[in-house]
Formats: sequence, C-alpha cells, structure tokens
Amino acid sequence: MQIGMVGLGKMGANMTRRLMKGGHECVVFDLDRNNVKQLEKEGASGSSSLSNLAQKLQPPRTVWIMVPAGRPTEQTISDLASVLESGDTIIDGGNTYYKDDIRRAEELKKEAIDYVDVGTSGGIWGLEQGYSIMVGGKESVVQRLTPIFQTLAPGHDTGWGHVGPIGSGHFVKMVHNGIEYGLAQAYAEGFELMKLKKEFDLDLHQIAGIWRFGSVVRSWLLDLIEKALSENPDLEGIAAFVPDSGEGRWTVLETVEAECAAPVIAMSLYRRFQSRMENPFSDKLLSAMRNQFGGHEMKKE
Repeated sequence: MQIGMVGLGKMGANMTRRLMKGGHECVVFDLDRNNVKQLEKEGASGSSSLSNLAQKLQPPRTVWIMVPAGRPTEQTISDLASVLESGDTIIDGGNTYYKDDIRRAEELKKEAIDYVDVGTSGGIWGLEQGYSIMVGGKESVVQRLTPIFQTLAPGHDTGWGHVGPIGSGHFVKMVHNGIEYGLAQAYAEGFELMKLKKEFDLDLHQIAGIWRFGSVVRSWLLDLIEKALSENPDLEGIAAFVPDSGEGRWTVLETVEAECAAPVIAMSLYRRFQSRMENPFSDKLLSAMRNQFGGHEMKKE
C-alpha cells in the first residue's frame, strides 16, 4: 500500500521504517530536508513539498501526518487540503485534541476528503515492538486503511482497534496518557519512600527487577524504571523537572466537563507543575501562616 508520511521526527521516521519493512511504499516529506534524505537512503521516496508529495501518490491518496499538536498540525492539514482531491484521506497520528479532530473533519468534508484520527503510543520503542493504535473514523475508510494499522501494531490483530467515530481515537489516547500520569506518579512516590529508608540501604534497581516478575504491579513502566536505574542508580545529573505533553491537561479538563472524579490523574498533573517551580510561593506562605498562628519557627533562605 502507498502512504504519504509528513513529519519525520524520531517517532514519524520510525513509523515510516516499520511501514517500509512491512512492504508499504512510503513517500515522505519534512521541513528538515536532512530527515527526508536519510529515509531516501533507506528506501523511501522523498518529496520537496506537500504538493510534490501529492503528485507522487496514486489516488485515492493516504497521507499520515506526525507533527506537533496545535498550529503546526492545523497548518499542515490546511496546506494538504489544498493539494489533495476528493476521495483522499488525511490521517492525524499526533497528539491532537479530539475536539479539533471533529472540527477539522467537518471542514474537510466540504472537499470530500476523509479524515481519520489515530491515537498512537509506543514512542521510541515502536519500531521494534509495534505501536498501540487507537483509530477514530468512518467504518468504510478504516477498513480500507486496515493494512497500515496492522503493520504498525504489535500484531496483526493485537494492539490496535477501531474504537469509534471521528475524534474517538484521540479521545481514548488522551485518557490513556492521563492514566499513564497516575501510574508513573505512583511508582515515583513508592521508590522515593524506599530511597528515604536509609537504614535498610535498599537497592532500588534490584527491587524493580524483583517486581517485574509475578508482582501485581509489574508493567512496562516498571521495566523502564529497572532499565533507568541500571544505567544511573542515583539518577545523577537529572533535574527534578517533569514536563507534560498536554494530554494530561486535556484529560483533567474533560473530567470537569463530565463531572467525573479522577483525583489521581489530576494530582499527578499538578505534581508535574510543582516540579517546575523553584521556591514555590505557596510553600513560603504556608510557613508564614504557621508562624502567624502558632509562632512556629520559619526557615530563612
């Protein structure tokens, strides 16, 4: 199957490699010409522009985009719509807000261009292990594109699925990332508690290895913890600064709209915010309040 790939960052490039390994013909484009040249060396057909990419694809065209959410995705889809034709399909495999999917699909419908939203998980490991693929879109379109999803997924019938109409793929991926926040925070807190128990002199790398097998808390995240601790037991040189991709925020906002209690996910997001603050004013104010109401000593800077 012929596929246009737009956005050749690490994940987009690896997805292209997996597709080519699975026998698909890939026509690629990226703003960084070096990324295009690298994949040309590996067998992809390079293109110099979105218009050139569209010319190299046989109708009905399928173009998968992997660019940052927000303005870059918005602009890419708008530019693609101007060079694609009726019956073509745009697949957004990035971390897009699901409400944007619904709006964009309605706009593309005027040009008879189909739109599919795909929540994609797997990161840098997807090339070898496959990607978890959550697909939103019309049934007939998804059926036509099934060979692509089967190639990218961990198995022919595992690790991927058509979860619902347009918007549902990224909605499910959004919730997936919210859950990931909570799981990661729980692991981080547990390992910190063990590290603080100085009198036991616990080997955290050893413990992560024990828990990986037979334990009720075993998971791929735990596998990655074990790997990280094997490489850097004390995490030296790593700042206690935790970014967020945005999907955790969208998940929390969705829980407010749905009046759904999700305290673990919400608190894990807030904890990431706190990790980026130096000398939080709120903590200073707490210290000042204790001094005011109880005369408790305040630690000076």
